[in-house]
Amino acid sequence: MTDKVRYFLCCSLAAFLAGCSKGDAKQQASAPPALTVAVIQVAPREVPVVFESVGRTEGSREVQVRARVSGILEQQLYAEGEPIRAGKPLFRIERAPFEIDLQQQRAALAQEIARQELAKQESERLKGLVDRRAISQKEADQAASALQQSAAAVQMAQARVRQSELNLSYTAVDAPIGGITGRAQQSIGSLVSPSADSSLLTTLVKTDPIWVRFALSEAEFARLRARGTKQAPEVKLELADGSAYVSSGRLNFAGSTVDATLGTVQMRAEFPNSKLQILPGQFVKVQIVAGNQPAIVVPQSAVLQNETGRFVWVLDAQGKAAQRNIRAGNWVGKDWVVLDGLKPGENVIVDNLVRLRPGTAVQPKSAG
Repeated sequence: MTDKVRYFLCCSLAAFLAGCSKGDAKQQASAPPALTVAVIQVAPREVPVVFESVGRTEGSREVQVRARVSGILEQQLYAEGEPIRAGKPLFRIERAPFEIDLQQQRAALAQEIARQELAKQESERLKGLVDRRAISQKEADQAASALQQSAAAVQMAQARVRQSELNLSYTAVDAPIGGITGRAQQSIGSLVSPSADSSLLTTLVKTDPIWVRFALSEAEFARLRARGTKQAPEVKLELADGSAYVSSGRLNFAGSTVDATLGTVQMRAEFPNSKLQILPGQFVKVQIVAGNQPAIVVPQSAVLQNETGRFVWVLDAQGKAAQRNIRAGNWVGKDWVVLDGLKPGENVIVDNLVRLRPGTAVQPKSAG
């Protein structure tokens, strides 16, 4: 190889290396800078164990007040929708027919008592004659039987008197419980009857305490029952306007069967309601707090969702962004409990999430 050829090759190689160096420099100059993101280092902390459900309120006692005798409704003695104490008068049904019937039954009782006295005297008289063999034994037996029949007739007449007294007392319709009165279902002057639709006069609802019915899934109920052995759970309410009810409640019923269709267990809680802040029939959000447990939490804003489920962005071993699928639990304030997918000490990215892609170079900073 001549010197000229060697010189030419050396010049070509030098030019090629110089071109490569310039390309690498341009590529490095055009690479985007690392994205600055805020991160938090997750660690377990004590969080409340909360089960949530939607419930509906109802009175702790709900009574239908019905007519127990037939008659004309003469008086309404209460204001609709007002609280009333047990034993206070509500309605009055016409008394006159029942007073007349009671007098008749008492007169019939007096007649039967008189017949019983006569039969008793006759039986005693014939008993003495049969002892002296003045009459036959058959006549004495007939007199004794007549006395027994008369005694039975007296008992029947006494029962009729008692029934008439009871019917007369039913003309006064009083409140069986204390509570809030409902709308009057029958107008004054209407004919009411216990065997017809007109028997319903009004309703009474006891609102203090008030009950809330709701349901938990089979899995939630199992967890609640397991934790309930340690301490009684506390029940809280969130009203329709988003405000929290001032008083906590307690569970007073748990179903013993699982609904085959929904897979839920019926529950009921009791709350004080002296100021009538909660009305029967309202829909409320129920929160059952069953103690505390250690758990990892992340801000709700850091949790995203795609077709595979919920996920967060974390820093991988190379300090780059990586997606991590998680299984989320309940909310705790502004945080979200992570049941699975994160380990203590891992760094979770909490801002600039929409600009992240898997493998994005990031410059982490503390989230403060």
